[in-house]
Amino acid sequence: MEPATSTVKTDYWSRSEDGRVVCELCPRACKLHEGQRGLCFVRACENQEIVLKSYGRSSGFCVDPIEKKPLNHFLPGTPVLSFGTAGCNLTCKFCQNWDISKSREMDTLADAAGPEQIAEAAERLGCRSVAFTYNDPVIFLEYARDVAAACHERGLRTVAVTAGYVNPEPRKELFSFIDAANVDLKGFDEEFYRRIAGGHLEPVLETLRYLRRETNVWFEVTNLVIPGHNDSEDGIRRMSDWIVAELGPEVPLHFSAFHPSYRMRDVPPTPRSTLRRAREIAQEAGVHHVYLGNVHDRAGDTTFCAKCGTSLIERSWYELVHWNLRDGGCPRCGARCAGVFEPDAGTWGARRLAVKLGREGLSLS
Repeated sequence: MEPATSTVKTDYWSRSEDGRVVCELCPRACKLHEGQRGLCFVRACENQEIVLKSYGRSSGFCVDPIEKKPLNHFLPGTPVLSFGTAGCNLTCKFCQNWDISKSREMDTLADAAGPEQIAEAAERLGCRSVAFTYNDPVIFLEYARDVAAACHERGLRTVAVTAGYVNPEPRKELFSFIDAANVDLKGFDEEFYRRIAGGHLEPVLETLRYLRRETNVWFEVTNLVIPGHNDSEDGIRRMSDWIVAELGPEVPLHFSAFHPSYRMRDVPPTPRSTLRRAREIAQEAGVHHVYLGNVHDRAGDTTFCAKCGTSLIERSWYELVHWNLRDGGCPRCGARCAGVFEPDAGTWGARRLAVKLGREGLSLS
């Protein structure tokens, strides 16, 4: 059943001396008077407390291939039930999901489902995991937490697609119920984060360090390469060097092509040559697994053995076309491939299945 109310109390806030209530979920630290909403839109001040206004409400549900998150080393070939809410705690001018993440209308949240309903639907649809995506699960932490609990009771895994812009205490809670994550590292320059994304770089780097050092969450990193903004060879090299030094060479890195969107429609799409050069730079820095996204590139889609170069998983877009893993490793040299793998590849393919939940129950479209 869907929840009786979409407003629930939250934990991460305090009261300031001037009478406003301070949201302490993320580094933005919105200070709100009674009735005001934070920049994320879904957290608000009511009765001198911070509440979440989107509990149990979704902008839509869809079954995707796990590779679309993108996660190439987590249960390859399996379906994942994906959903988000509305709003975001960053203000990226290039947002690819701006109609959801920048929404200031509750009508965007046209679908509704409680945690048990989502977990049951995922199980019925044969999904291996549920993903909090489309907008950032940081801002609907309480909803994601309860959905995750219901999923884990049914043996389903949970996935967070996040920008990692979150304070230490809620970060600890968030990743306590996450099995895999893709973290969007938008650039490697503080000025870029401030001017283009409306945030700061260091909190994101701290999230990545936290994942590597203090959790067992499998995670991968994505960088959307935007021409003229974060595509310099020096910036890509510094980012790649940092990833190897701080996170280790086995963390997969995805370079994704930008397409004109939102407030950056005058910026051209990312040339394929730029993405391929970024991949070369990351490989030279020592990153073992570097992928290209939003373009069709066989080498950039393929998982290779980091030791001997043997092709282990070949993909065409989101479709697995050849599976050569043996017990999670290379059949030629025996080196283990970092990730969460099963003996056989999943068979979901590249399908996208829209799902409707709510009072009428589960339906497909």
